[in-house]
Amino acid sequence: MKNYISFLAVFIVLACQQNSDSLTTIYSLPKKLKEVSGIIYLPQNKLLWTLEDSGNANSIYGLNFKTGIIEKEITLNNTENIDWEDITKDGQGNLYIGDFGNNDNVRQDLCIYKINRNELTKTSVTPAYKISFAYPEQKAFPPKKAALFYDVEGFFEFKNNFYLFTKNRSKGFDGTAFVYKIPNTPGFHNAQRIGTFKTCDNYNHCAITSAAISPDASKVIILCHDKIIAFENFKEDFFLKGKRTNLKLNHFSQKEAVCFIDNDLLIIADEKTKKIGGMVYKTSFKKLKSKS
Repeated sequence: MKNYISFLAVFIVLACQQNSDSLTTIYSLPKKLKEVSGIIYLPQNKLLWTLEDSGNANSIYGLNFKTGIIEKEITLNNTENIDWEDITKDGQGNLYIGDFGNNDNVRQDLCIYKINRNELTKTSVTPAYKISFAYPEQKAFPPKKAALFYDVEGFFEFKNNFYLFTKNRSKGFDGTAFVYKIPNTPGFHNAQRIGTFKTCDNYNHCAITSAAISPDASKVIILCHDKIIAFENFKEDFFLKGKRTNLKLNHFSQKEAVCFIDNDLLIIADEKTKKIGGMVYKTSFKKLKSKS
């Protein structure tokens, strides 16, 4: 009986992974990319730019938007992939790599790298500049297990500032997340905490893995494994004061990356774990919102 129940549970979970009325699978990620941790679309070259996290190459990859085939691979010279967790862009099409993965909350070398848009045709580049930063509220490395608030997997650039959304790894997870602001200028900065909010009290369903802002800056979205948290109708960068909506994806996997293609179309990617995932999906913001 126990074996039957276990098999049934696994069958149900697998069925949920493969079928969703909210997501459409468009292709599998290339086998070379096993741990995709961020994704961004550049309309200038019609490529989806992605990267992998710690333990992988110090390279970014440009995927054909329609097929998922790797068309460009660029190595960053003299740059180590300590834990690259997200990739974003500015209004001019320059790319930024967030090397701020911090699972154990011990790092004191957090940074963001800029790659100039006119370098994206090369096979290797040197970052235009490096932005280093620290969280002034963090006094111990690591903090106590109940205060592991300083990991980040999602960010975006908006009006010459970066906005980072923390991933809570604390014992007794309650969904608390911080929003930090860092100027997009080279050198060292103390990150400014500009907001606090809660996702939910279940880590598997509410840990933050990516973030994005729509091209018209009317929507901010936060990705979790089975949902998107959206903020709308905010002024300036007071994102958390906007209208919040939890958008169910009806699909559970290790989703690690999200970006806007336009003001409605979203692209999501997940890591492949236990033969599940390793896919790129598309969905409509309007569609998700109509189901919420």
